[in-house]
Amino acid sequence: MKSLFIVFEGIDGSGTSTQAGLLKDYFLKKSMKAVVTSEPSEGPIGNLIRQGMKQRILFSNSKQHFDQQMAYLFAADRHDHLYNQIDGVFKKMEDGFQVISTRYFFSSYAYHSETKEDLEMVKNLNQKFPDPDLVIYIDNPVDVSLERISLRSVQDVYENKEKLIKVKNNYEKIFSEYDGNLFKVTGNDDPINIHNQIIEYVEENYID
Repeated sequence: MKSLFIVFEGIDGSGTSTQAGLLKDYFLKKSMKAVVTSEPSEGPIGNLIRQGMKQRILFSNSKQHFDQQMAYLFAADRHDHLYNQIDGVFKKMEDGFQVISTRYFFSSYAYHSETKEDLEMVKNLNQKFPDPDLVIYIDNPVDVSLERISLRSVQDVYENKEKLIKVKNNYEKIFSEYDGNLFKVTGNDDPINIHNQIIEYVEENYID
């Protein structure tokens, strides 16, 4: 089986990290090398983004300007995440790893676009990044996500009902038009049931 770049997407609290970890364990049990990564990444720009989202660093008091600044920073971080020669996505794939990422440029489309003009700007920033081999979209109800988020010790600036409703709507539009490889699952099902659906899809389409 060739190395794959698999991306999990969904609103905050949808279970992307849980499912990414379960998929990694599945590959490891199959004696395949696998790694979970994320965006923002653990690189220098990704750490700056994390501080900004927790409001440890103040970029802008304007919601629109903040989203635009995040879009530029995420694009820069994404380039580093893909192409750096230490632990970048493509370096890991060259080394034989299945690379599983929680979030990719779809998140920028969903989170940093309040208007059509915003979306065009974000798409322009990300137009040269390649599609992943597979996108797994976890479609989770906003109220369920908010309940899960409320249990976290620290919440970021995007983890509120108004924002998540807009993000969910953006995701639905984005994926209705996406012509790459996409698998959609319902996020408020039992995590093991979700995992089994994902494994069935991966085995049918990617494993020889």
